[in-house]
Amino acid sequence: MAANNGWKNKEPEKKAGFPIPVSSYKMILIGFGIVVLGFILMMGGGSDNPDVFNDEIFSFRRITLAPIVVLSGFGFIFWAIMRKS
Repeated sequence: MAANNGWKNKEPEKKAGFPIPVSSYKMILIGFGIVVLGFILMMGGGSDNPDVFNDEIFSFRRITLAPIVVLSGFGFIFWAIMRKS
């Protein structure tokens, strides 16, 4: 058995509760809504006839705007998780 040598074993105090504050959960849900909105913006642009090519799939909304919205939603979720209350 090892001697204590006068040193006290101090364990860090653990706080009870959730690791993420409750107010952050609302922000996470808002971020999730932004991500879903981005994926909704990506939808569409298909053609009813597979033999006909539709240039609508290369629109600004699907190629530029929707990915920016999705990435900003993920960034918002990251910020909501990491922020301190």
